[in-house]
Amino acid sequence: MGPDDMDDNPDDNPGGNPGGNPDSDPDDALEEAASPGEAATSRLEEAILGERPTLTGAEVAERAGVDPDQARRMWRALGFPELEGGEDDDSRGTPGVVGFTTADVDAVRDLYATAGHGLIDVDTAVTLARAVGQTMSRLADWEVATLVTRIEQLEAQARAKAKASGSEEPRPGRADLALKLVEDIGGGFESLLVYTWRRHLAAAVARLEALSAAEEDLHTANLTVGFADIVSFTALSNRLEHDRIGDLVELFELRCHDVVGAHRGRVIKSIGDSVLFLNDDAGRAMRTAEGIITVIGRDRKMPDVRVGLASGAVTLRLGDVFGPPVNMAARLTAVARRNRVIVDARTAELLPSQYETRRLPARPVRGFGLVEPVAVRRA
Repeated sequence: MGPDDMDDNPDDNPGGNPGGNPDSDPDDALEEAASPGEAATSRLEEAILGERPTLTGAEVAERAGVDPDQARRMWRALGFPELEGGEDDDSRGTPGVVGFTTADVDAVRDLYATAGHGLIDVDTAVTLARAVGQTMSRLADWEVATLVTRIEQLEAQARAKAKASGSEEPRPGRADLALKLVEDIGGGFESLLVYTWRRHLAAAVARLEALSAAEEDLHTANLTVGFADIVSFTALSNRLEHDRIGDLVELFELRCHDVVGAHRGRVIKSIGDSVLFLNDDAGRAMRTAEGIITVIGRDRKMPDVRVGLASGAVTLRLGDVFGPPVNMAARLTAVARRNRVIVDARTAELLPSQYETRRLPARPVRGFGLVEPVAVRRA
């Protein structure tokens, strides 16, 4: 059988490519067979990851030189759903699915190599991986939501331009615009992530050093906790359109972050219609509360807000804060009047002389029994 005969016989084509074309790429053929939406998602994924997924979980573990269970543990710690697992365990996904890249191999290898140096154990390394995963998951959702808004703006501009010019030329699709944005912001934003992490790490170490000078337990500190809450948010959200609710919450969080940072405080978390913050000085915490009321409650375009402050020992762990002052600050917002600050007795004692305090009638506060809230105003 000669070469011509081989070309005419598809069964003799070892590559399985129609027509025996050795230059055709099986991945290209798969992408052509996929729906337009799937193909666009595949191109976006490749642009973000830098390569196409070509490995199974078992192959990642083998190349990284770790047990498959260790690789799965790291994958879960980073907050990703399992793509595969044991043959008889449906909860682990589909065995042998291709969904990983060489970067995944490097990540698993680096994590367990770090633990192997002896300074930290595997459990500590996995805890750090979980912290990274939770933080990056929220950041990615936030970034995508922001970019989707920008893509919609670009689409509207393209339609308006085409309509004004009477052009019938095909406009860039949503996937093409998304790819362009990924290419434009990729490198610069990645550098910004590392820079910001280093700055926050330095600030966290400085806070730890300050605490070590005054506290025996490095996880516990005496601080003032603030809780800012939008008044009647549930009723307000029922009256607004979804886009308007999102814009309002984003502006609320943005202004609260700005005010807290201006008074050397730290936002611990945002919970939709409320923000939890910390300050190591009751006076600065009070000025923070006043600032939040000024930029939100005094703005006619924004809803009213209430702020509660409580001071005492709190536990700092895993980027969060726990303890009676946290609960008290949240409870106090329920008894505060609109655009007012209510504090507990301990905070009132710590405030500087430019503030006047007035004890309010005792009332039941869930989890604390009868409590005498304290109203505060400038002297």
